[in-house]
Amino acid sequence: MTTATELFRSARDFLLEHREDYTAAYEGFTWPRPRNFNWALDWFDVIADGNERTALHIVEEDGTESRVSFAEMSARSDRVANRLRAWGVRPEDRILVMLGNQTELWETALAAMKLRAVVIPATPLLGPADLRDRVDRGRVRHVIVRAEDTGKFDDVPGDYTRIAVGGAAPGWQPYEDAYTEEAAFTPDGPTAADDPLMLYFTSGTTARPKLVEHTHVSYPVGHLATMYWIGLRPGDVHLNISSPGWAKHAWSNLFAPWNAEATVFLYNYTRFDAARLMAEMDRAGVTTFCAPPTVWRMLIQADLTQLARRPREVVAAGEPLNPEVIEQVREAWGVTVRDGFGQTETAVQVSNSPGQVLKTGSMGRPSPGYRVALLDPVTGAPGADEGEIALDLSAHPVGLMTGYHGDPDRTAEAMAGGYYRTGDIGSRDADGYLTYVGRSDDVFKASDYKISPFELESALLEHEAVAEAAVVPAPDALRLAVPKAYVVLAAGWEPGPDTAKVLFEHSRDVLAPYKRLRRLEFGELPKTVSGKIRRIELREATAAGSANEYREEDFR
Repeated sequence: MTTATELFRSARDFLLEHREDYTAAYEGFTWPRPRNFNWALDWFDVIADGNERTALHIVEEDGTESRVSFAEMSARSDRVANRLRAWGVRPEDRILVMLGNQTELWETALAAMKLRAVVIPATPLLGPADLRDRVDRGRVRHVIVRAEDTGKFDDVPGDYTRIAVGGAAPGWQPYEDAYTEEAAFTPDGPTAADDPLMLYFTSGTTARPKLVEHTHVSYPVGHLATMYWIGLRPGDVHLNISSPGWAKHAWSNLFAPWNAEATVFLYNYTRFDAARLMAEMDRAGVTTFCAPPTVWRMLIQADLTQLARRPREVVAAGEPLNPEVIEQVREAWGVTVRDGFGQTETAVQVSNSPGQVLKTGSMGRPSPGYRVALLDPVTGAPGADEGEIALDLSAHPVGLMTGYHGDPDRTAEAMAGGYYRTGDIGSRDADGYLTYVGRSDDVFKASDYKISPFELESALLEHEAVAEAAVVPAPDALRLAVPKAYVVLAAGWEPGPDTAKVLFEHSRDVLAPYKRLRRLEFGELPKTVSGKIRRIELREATAAGSANEYREEDFR
């Protein structure tokens, strides 16, 4: 009888074998579908047995660092699981975990899996109001937080176990007591593949956060696709820049690298410093690197040639990466940043994987294990050249959420008609490559022409003055709406009419007349705590009007 571990390894090894042959990988890959599966017990502990290679390497800003081997991480998570069980954690109990990039985060993730508890990841940036919502709607039974953050829970009611990491706190159990426990853990029963594992509160760019529910296969097994996209191999040193508490952190700081038996490396900074980051990447020998577009845009403001040991694979996710950024990295490092598209609800659905022919502006082709359709915006039927990006549910993609917890109506709406609907708009060319157009609620019309904010933002970023940009519709009596850009300037440029004139001229030079910018404003961009631009705030501010706005007609 084939074990769950053997099924998982076989699927993983197939993707490793065909890591640069997209056609073979896409046509030949099948999801492993074990009846029972616990990634921490059936995969991590298996690869960790007697394995002294580094599983986790963290470097702090002050230069101190910690390294934990696979074998050590397995033993430490066993101890934590035993202590959590002693503190009353039971299968399917909800644990809110609010930790930074620290070893205890990875120990806790593995320990909770071993106990079949459900983890609710949370960023330490959250305040009491957000925490009350998570504790209430998440039905939290236990919280594990940094000692410095325990005060945030003073006004968060609930009968939950309080566990503090890294210091004493009155009324809180000391996490460090776990290290006195036995290093052997005995599970209290099998883990069904569809048992709940994680509950994610989405970042809420437009509305109240949703609760995305994942199982013991949808993320651990689903992220075999993410491993394939990144191009991870056994023995790699992988750096992913992402904040704990958000889905991308689990994607690329937990499941994808350890699926590949790679080292997770982190430079744990509080303030971004491109030169220091590259120095630590050099020292650690980073071979694969993933960062959100915000970080890539900051990196290209620095001297990229400072990095002597260039990563073999570099990728970006979170929002589409603009072609200008990709070109600058290619010139400096000799590698191409490959986009990937996915959501908290899924693993990576579409990507430019290693070995694929890259097309400028495209986010690639569907990941192995996914069947991606574009739904006609009017009829909802599949087969459109441009439409809503959706997953064909008849293919039973493993890397898809169970649904929105506690919200059957929203789940039914997202899964209607046999497709999971992403809410994102894309186009497909004759070769099957998909290009991101925008969120369905971000695309707008001007004079009856459809405008993709991403296309205009990419054009703006081609100019040396622009570090970041976001485009939204501005009300216009004649055209209904016109494009307005909010711009963050690069170093050396000052906000004012002279710079506005330069950018309007650039817009006229590179964009078709119906697309060009008509209004512009300088300033910081509002973002969620996960780093995504909150265009809803920009749309609201635009509708309200601003005395700081520049208009194209003023410079003719």
